[in-house]
Amino acid sequence: MLTPTDETDDDSLVQVRSAVASLGADVVSLAPERHDALVAVVSHVPHLTAATLMALADERSEEHQVMLRLAAGGFRDMTRIASGHPGIWPDICQENSDAICSVLDRFIDALTEVRSLVADGNRSKLLGLLEQARSARAHLPYGLDRDVSLVEVRVRVFDRPGELARITSLTTDIGVNIYDLEIAHSVEGGQGVAILVVNDEAVDSLLEALRQQGYAPSSRPLS
Repeated sequence: MLTPTDETDDDSLVQVRSAVASLGADVVSLAPERHDALVAVVSHVPHLTAATLMALADERSEEHQVMLRLAAGGFRDMTRIASGHPGIWPDICQENSDAICSVLDRFIDALTEVRSLVADGNRSKLLGLLEQARSARAHLPYGLDRDVSLVEVRVRVFDRPGELARITSLTTDIGVNIYDLEIAHSVEGGQGVAILVVNDEAVDSLLEALRQQGYAPSSRPLS
């Protein structure tokens, strides 16, 4: 991501963009202030949120072990970035303090609104918020052209050696490209769910191939 200054002329910017793009990068040019405001939303505040939630769980020391045993994939996903090295974050927060505090203020207001929905038992507005979030989450970019439609395929798997290789080898054999892949482990242990994101044109053949191998996959569109 390029953050040109007032002194950057158009020719220099074009040359830099061309040089960086030649390395295979997707170049985005933003003014420094705009860059700081955006990364506060998608990087800095998420990290602080994950760290705060993880610290909150850890404070309940008398229930810590039981709580973490109950932690399902959602909690692990939400707090994953809290495992990042903490050393760089005080400097980041100092350098981007204004933008981070602005986003934190908006986030706190939004959480206060959610609290009100929960406290008031406002099912319709809460459902609307959750549906909006799900739709927005489904539109996160995968580095693809806009006309590519993606489908999420979920496959229950056993936690044993070679299970993931078995599935990925199957997709290779039938010529299906996996755009994204993750494993959600069951809190009971021994099982989990493999989550594959594939092109909607390939989903039928993948579902059939998985069923032939004894799996019981399910799918849903991401758009």
